[in-house]
Amino acid sequence: MPIRQSVHGKVLVVHMEREAKRNAIDQEMSLGIGAALDRLDDDDQLWAGIITGTGTVFSAGTDLKAGSGYTERGGEYGIIRRRRRTPLIAAVEGPALGGGFEIAMACDLIVAASDARFALPETRRGLVATSGALFRAVRALPLHVAKQLLITGAGLTADRAYDLGLINVVTEPGKALEGALALAEDICVSSPVAVRETLAAIEAQFADTDERGWEATARAAEAVTSSEDMKEGIAAFFERREPRWRGH
Repeated sequence: MPIRQSVHGKVLVVHMEREAKRNAIDQEMSLGIGAALDRLDDDDQLWAGIITGTGTVFSAGTDLKAGSGYTERGGEYGIIRRRRRTPLIAAVEGPALGGGFEIAMACDLIVAASDARFALPETRRGLVATSGALFRAVRALPLHVAKQLLITGAGLTADRAYDLGLINVVTEPGKALEGALALAEDICVSSPVAVRETLAAIEAQFADTDERGWEATARAAEAVTSSEDMKEGIAAFFERREPRWRGH
């Protein structure tokens, strides 16, 4: 199975294990993530969660060949639109690209190894980011930095992301999960009721903004989907060549 669950005390760890495909998200992975996070939300004995990849990659985002999935409670990838009641930490080793970066931004906290890298390369493929980055990146990062990531495909190192306030903890390579477990255990020292209500209050303040963000994302995605550039970008990706943009 590409999704594995493990429990450490009161902490549930969700492992994405499709390394041969760089943990690209397909329907099976989305369902697995969704089921794991349903468990995290529904089990009162679990006070914090972590989502992580393998030692070499967090996630390359959507599997462009197979397509990604959608779950009723979690939305894209089983996580992106989820209204969670339990804190969730992303533990990132290696690249978190496109939807992989959007998964990290959908979490409450991020721990990353020093060799981790974050990027949103969608426009390089004639696409737009459709899993929350169009508004979450702008919220989490300085505006001009977010714009650069979204329209050039430029990346962020872990240290740069930490300096910008995106990442909570930077660890040595191979230690991101260990760092995330330490952070989760620190959360578990607090009252789980107080933690849940705190997160709910924070989320409520952004609910209207998120709704407008999803509406704007849908408009952008609709415009791009009907474009020649999108077809060319995806073809170029699979043919491993530079795209020849026509601008329409």
